[in-house]
Amino acid sequence: MTLSTAIDTNSAKLKRPKPAVSAGTGKVGVMLVNLGTPDGTDFKPMWRYLREFLSDPRVIELNRAIWYPILYGLVLTTRPKKSGANYARIWNRQKNESPLRTFTRAQGEKLAQMLGDQPNVVVDWAMRYGNPSTASIAEKLVGQGCDRILAFPLYPQYSATTTATANDQLFRALMKMRAAPAVRSVPPYYNEPVYIEALARSLKQHLARLDFEPEVVITSYHGIPKPYSDKGDPYQAHCLETTRLLREKLGWSEKKLITTFQSRFGAQEWLQPYTDKTVEKLGKEGVKSIAILNPGFSVDCIETLDEIGREVAETFHHAGGEKFAHIPCLNDSPEGMAVIEAMVRRELSGWV
Repeated sequence: MTLSTAIDTNSAKLKRPKPAVSAGTGKVGVMLVNLGTPDGTDFKPMWRYLREFLSDPRVIELNRAIWYPILYGLVLTTRPKKSGANYARIWNRQKNESPLRTFTRAQGEKLAQMLGDQPNVVVDWAMRYGNPSTASIAEKLVGQGCDRILAFPLYPQYSATTTATANDQLFRALMKMRAAPAVRSVPPYYNEPVYIEALARSLKQHLARLDFEPEVVITSYHGIPKPYSDKGDPYQAHCLETTRLLREKLGWSEKKLITTFQSRFGAQEWLQPYTDKTVEKLGKEGVKSIAILNPGFSVDCIETLDEIGREVAETFHHAGGEKFAHIPCLNDSPEGMAVIEAMVRRELSGWV
């Protein structure tokens, strides 16, 4: 027996590895990802949602040893009831869900139709917090034969508290997959011409339907704690640039279209000027009519429909204001879907 024969004989006795199982059949998944929503307005679903949301270290950067006693000892014992009452006012009774889920689903369904010319593209939608979870939809897409996924965090302006958390959650899901798909993430689109055009067109259309012309129009963005911005989060700069470009598109002055920040939480300083304080100041100064739009939200939700549409409106009226209008988000409107389709088709380049 020669040496080569011995090697061949011994090799034949070794257990040969099984051939690799294909991760998919060459399909591409497109996943729209929004912030999240509770499953109901009662205490328990609100508690679950708020716990997941407020436990994210990118959302609350306090040391866990300091934050968790506050979260579990105070916030989660009081806030679910209050937040549940707010959600109840805007709840989609017909579908028994929040408007954010209704609109995000509609965006996913319409995008799937718009991408009908791409038979190998599968479209779905997910939530960063709540259901349907990012992990469940990632697994669903892989199960449908997708070996590549384009994630679309539905936040025009980047922040570590939003876009980054959505990407974090997707990669956590991939960490548990033996055969993980390749992934891309749609970048922030705060200055994209298609987005600015959509905002301008939507704003003009809604203003034309009002029985008054607002003296001031406010672009109100969800705020973040000022220390986050001081550490390098580009969110504030992105918001200001969106407003500047929109103002330029409309041909308006800096007094006509202004920027504010809403939805602050806790005792620390957040990005200013604050929306509620600004609206109150305008009313006291004699401004009688205003309109507010929310360019940082891809769909209407609790922060736009209840916080702006009810709370801020009441603040303005109590301060002497008379005419108030909330401009809907782009939602699944033709303008809004044009933005989503344009961004998705661009980022799918090379994959389809």
